[in-house]
Amino acid sequence: MRRIALLALAALASFSSQAQIINTKPVLTGMYLQWGYNRDWYTRSDLHFSNGSKYDFTVHKVKAEDKPDFSGFRTNPLDITIPQNSFRIGFFLNKKKTHSIELNYDHTKYVVTDYQPYDITGQINGQQVNWQDTILHPSYLHVEHTNGANFWMINYVGHHELLRNKKKDFRMASLLYKAGAGLVIPRSDIYLMGKRLDNEFHVAGYVIGLEGGARFYPIRNLFLEANVKGGFANYLNVLTVDDGGRIRHKFWYAEVIGLLGYDINFDKSAKRKPRGAAALEKP
Repeated sequence: MRRIALLALAALASFSSQAQIINTKPVLTGMYLQWGYNRDWYTRSDLHFSNGSKYDFTVHKVKAEDKPDFSGFRTNPLDITIPQNSFRIGFFLNKKKTHSIELNYDHTKYVVTDYQPYDITGQINGQQVNWQDTILHPSYLHVEHTNGANFWMINYVGHHELLRNKKKDFRMASLLYKAGAGLVIPRSDIYLMGKRLDNEFHVAGYVIGLEGGARFYPIRNLFLEANVKGGFANYLNVLTVDDGGRIRHKFWYAEVIGLLGYDINFDKSAKRKPRGAAALEKP
């Protein structure tokens, strides 16, 4: 918990320091919308299962992988939400568009790797267990967040312009850095002791993350973005079979993300002036 508290304080400190960078009063000068896809990697984690006196045991150092599902485009080409996807909606806070706040959502998938040797300790039906290198059949125990591990975050975003089209007056490339925190809202598919529950969406814990990347504008307002992201997710309350059954687990994660986006300008004064307008202005 101490490490988690330090990470949360670090995220808050980042927000505070970035807020001080904006010397003028924040004004919404525009927004952007993005859609894209992600690939993910996870550290091993301990899965703690509990349900009163029925069971209270831990499966140690569980391995898990993502499930990109890009093959879904062949079977359902119009359903763009099947693969692991990402969505952002952001609001620029100054006229130079160097600061923004965004809603940052990643539909990630987390699938425990089956038929691996795991250590299991605790109690099941009142019996103490201390199983070493136990191969579990997925019909006995399997965990996946495949309708989403689902990271919902609020991010501060800094934009550093790299290249500008001076003739047409629009940004062509920029570097990005992001810091944020939010909630995990999974829908989990659980097999436990011969029972299965394909669950409902619910708030199960929290997530924090850092993100960095680059944005490229082939034309005005339309852009491509490529990012890498890393952070920590803590699932405190994953629903499982039987009333009262819960899973707790936490892990570090890494992502690569590709996005297509579009800027919407609110600042009328930022529109291009017609040729010769500068000569007509008073000094």
